[in-house]
Amino acid sequence: MPRSLRLGVLTGGGDCPGLNALIRGLVKRGTHEFGHEFVGIENGYMGLVEPDLTRPLTEEDTRGILPKGGTILGTSNRANPFIYAFREGTRWVERDVSDAVLRRCEELKLDGLVAVGGDGTLSIAHRLSEKGLKVVGCPKTIDNDLCGTDQTFGFDTARLIVTEALDRLHSTAESHDRVMLVEIMGRHAGFLTLESGLAGGADVILLPEIPYRVESIVEKLRARATRRRSFSIIAISEGAFPVGGTLAVLDRAEDVPGRGVVRLGGSGKVCADLLAQHIEAEIRVNVLGHLQRGGSPSAADRVLATRYGCGVLDLVRDGKWDHMVALRAGEIVAVPLSESRKERRVDPSGDLVRFAKSMGISFGD
Repeated sequence: MPRSLRLGVLTGGGDCPGLNALIRGLVKRGTHEFGHEFVGIENGYMGLVEPDLTRPLTEEDTRGILPKGGTILGTSNRANPFIYAFREGTRWVERDVSDAVLRRCEELKLDGLVAVGGDGTLSIAHRLSEKGLKVVGCPKTIDNDLCGTDQTFGFDTARLIVTEALDRLHSTAESHDRVMLVEIMGRHAGFLTLESGLAGGADVILLPEIPYRVESIVEKLRARATRRRSFSIIAISEGAFPVGGTLAVLDRAEDVPGRGVVRLGGSGKVCADLLAQHIEAEIRVNVLGHLQRGGSPSAADRVLATRYGCGVLDLVRDGKWDHMVALRAGEIVAVPLSESRKERRVDPSGDLVRFAKSMGISFGD
């Protein structure tokens, strides 16, 4: 039998449904099969920098959390220890506190760290591993854009939420003869917009991978009007942009201390303003925002997150540090954390796009 270990657990980046299911699976299997002890690290990597943000994580703490959204450990997308933001007077400064993170792990007597997150969280985990920290990862994101795994948990639930929103908008759009633009999360990858757009019967799907031409969309909307279809549903990713245009940005990195990346938003408004110059139909923009992240996880996400939580203990048992669990061809496998730094994109020539176009759905190209 492998020896019992003391493992830290953190959830970083944006929250998503299934995080609590993963924590539950990890703690329950780790306690029952291996006798491991777990330390909950709150608010992502912030819990390894700021004081008093760690606590024991026992099986009792996991009772009743399986159907709950969010994460009982809290999370943060502004806690990169390599560019950690501190306030000095009236200004913010960024410092590398990664060495302090390693010292904190020693103080907590951790034998290893389990980092649960998307590309940012896992990239940080890989960098910490290069500095000598024993760390393993679990991939999650509603965008489903991580390389190395066929699917991340959180995606299925978000896809269901967006699909339901599109279903509901059909009736009001038809009643008022409106063009409804639905802005959907997805920074540089359009998987969520593509699959929920298909499932929700969108007439136009706009993705980051396929810059759109306004003229092409207008042509589609006018063609629908001639068939007594005076309403239309447009599913647009927050990362979509017109040919020759740029991403719609709400906050730039320099405006948001510690974030390190821009915050996107407004792609629906940009597209709506462009369309208004060419069509007379009433246009409405619906930004789903964080509704896509919230609520109880679907059965599929609960199962996948549980498999990841249990599977990561195999990596620990086998000493596969600097690896993450991943789903490939239906099986849980180990993948180097370095692969999480690569980004996965929708293939504009892939089957889903090709089939959608064959059914008359426009991608604005």
